[in-house]
Amino acid sequence: MNTDDVLDVFREAGALLEGHFILSSGLRSPVFLQKAFIFKNPKLTEVLCKALAEKIKSTLDQMPDIIVAPAMGGVIPGYETARHMGLESIFTEREDGEFTLRRGFTLEPGQKVLMVEDIVTTGLSSRECIKSIEKTGAKVIAGACIFDRSGGEADIGVPLVSLAARSFPAYEPDKLPPELEAMPAIKPGSRGLK
Repeated sequence: MNTDDVLDVFREAGALLEGHFILSSGLRSPVFLQKAFIFKNPKLTEVLCKALAEKIKSTLDQMPDIIVAPAMGGVIPGYETARHMGLESIFTEREDGEFTLRRGFTLEPGQKVLMVEDIVTTGLSSRECIKSIEKTGAKVIAGACIFDRSGGEADIGVPLVSLAARSFPAYEPDKLPPELEAMPAIKPGSRGLK
């Protein structure tokens, strides 16, 4: 499955949006990938996560013992990818602004972890999740995501396996092109919601 195939799945789900969007990173973009429209559909989620699991298996030199995902966006793709790899999946949650393991989830020192995300733009959430995993003594061998919006430019501190990668325009709020400046901004993501 290549990037165009993945974008076709997003189109099929009505999840490839165009307009003026405020991304979780705070950047602005004319394109938003509304992954919630994918993840509400088990069949489309399975198509993407099965393909991601296959790409992970064919890319990594060593296999993980467990998958850890950052909540909220990574929970579903983390679980579904783990299902196709025959692994357990747990997730981190924000507590006082930082990712941490809760709900009795634990990792063992030296345990090999694959961090799975939904979409990577700047890599901030991935880096924060990885930092919380490493505090347990577990070893993050790689990260993986359905879509890398940075086109391969985001640095998460470990190798990143992405099912699809394409760089979409993203701008600082004070450096918008005229066509975006003329439109009202919409924040469809979840970061910052109370």
